[in-house]
Amino acid sequence: KNVLLRICEKILPRIHHQLNELIVEQNSMEHILFTVDYPQLCSLSLVNFQEEILFQYLTDDSILHHILTEQIIDLNIDVSYQPESEEYETLSNIFVLILSMCPRLINLNFCQLFPDRKTPICIYKFPSTSCISSTLTKLKVNVVKFDDCLYLVRHLKYLSTLIIDVKEISLCLSDRNNKEKLPELKCFSLTSMEFASHYNDQIIPLLRRMINLKELTLFLAVLKRYSTYIDGIQLHDQILTYMPQLDKFRFSINTLVVNGRIKIDLPSNEDVQHSFIGKGYEQVGSYVHIRLEDNIGMSHVYSLPYQFQYFLHLNNSFQGHMFDTVRRLTMSDGRPFEYNLFILIPQCFPLLKELHVINYQPQKNKQHSSILIILSHLILLNLVETHADYAEQLLFDKNTHLPCLLDLCIEYKSLAMITNNFTNNPIRRNCAKIKKLDVDTLLRPKNFHEYFPLV
Repeated sequence: KNVLLRICEKILPRIHHQLNELIVEQNSMEHILFTVDYPQLCSLSLVNFQEEILFQYLTDDSILHHILTEQIIDLNIDVSYQPESEEYETLSNIFVLILSMCPRLINLNFCQLFPDRKTPICIYKFPSTSCISSTLTKLKVNVVKFDDCLYLVRHLKYLSTLIIDVKEISLCLSDRNNKEKLPELKCFSLTSMEFASHYNDQIIPLLRRMINLKELTLFLAVLKRYSTYIDGIQLHDQILTYMPQLDKFRFSINTLVVNGRIKIDLPSNEDVQHSFIGKGYEQVGSYVHIRLEDNIGMSHVYSLPYQFQYFLHLNNSFQGHMFDTVRRLTMSDGRPFEYNLFILIPQCFPLLKELHVINYQPQKNKQHSSILIILSHLILLNLVETHADYAEQLLFDKNTHLPCLLDLCIEYKSLAMITNNFTNNPIRRNCAKIKKLDVDTLLRPKNFHEYFPLV
């Protein structure tokens, strides 16, 4: 606080008339914005705000209100993390309010400043007059439903760039048959982590409306029934041929195919690779994974070099490669993960910070190599949906070294099993720095804190 006061009293009065960009947090905003005026300010970032407090600032007749109304053309909004919140009303109202009160706004980043707190809004039920801007050309935003995405492209007609993260792509309730072209849109990025079952009738029709698109980014997980994988031929024929001006296409697409009792021959990885040849693609990586016992197939196709921070649904068919942009990895399979797969993780994902493992099958080969697995940057490890073997594989000091691990999610029974009810020390080194432990019970044996001294 003393440093902030010195900045406000000694530094800002000397330079305030030259500043065109400011980044302020909730606790410092009044000191910074109310100390002096900023006649050249045109770019503002409001970081780590509570939703209710930000809404109050925006509705009050304050200096912030004046700056937004008269000066700001570039605005970044970040709200503090609210785990598992299903309340979208306040943040959605903030979004709509900003559009109405910022007549000069050109670029808006709404809660996409940090990848670990992408809080969504839900606005598709708002009146059509609520979301209008004749100046906004670039928008980054997270929404709850695909309806929200359709709402935005329908009402923000001057957008040239839309980077959107959709929590759920389900059957739309409105605007399903809108075929109006979107000629202003030049850059479009769509991210959705959950499996979307309406790829053909929701996503493809929207993309076909973007006739002047120059850059397209797709990060998707798609569920298809009685069908086959999304491959190079499908992407070309169903989407890319409708975008004659497209220069850049980045993608990571997981396809889960569930065919039940219907016999459909799924392509091999070689077939999938061949589908991208001669269609104008650059280098493409892929792997496929088939479970014959229940007629389920999984494929993952992605442009190279890989440019995303997330890598989803890695399984035993993973081919390897370098993914140095990835910070969060999810592994899932109905067959056991063995040491030979885990040893690839630090080699292929050298800067990994979060690892989520989903596998209830016990390991078949527990004779681990003498080569230590080192995950140098891993902060969070989630083993809630796993067999205890993976806790042993990843937490035992002799198997894996986790020098930065701060957050562990695990079932108590797995934790008790691998430590023999907290009577031996195989995980003590890897758990010494953990500050957050997410377990399904409040039991704390008497020597519990010897394993987790900072919890």
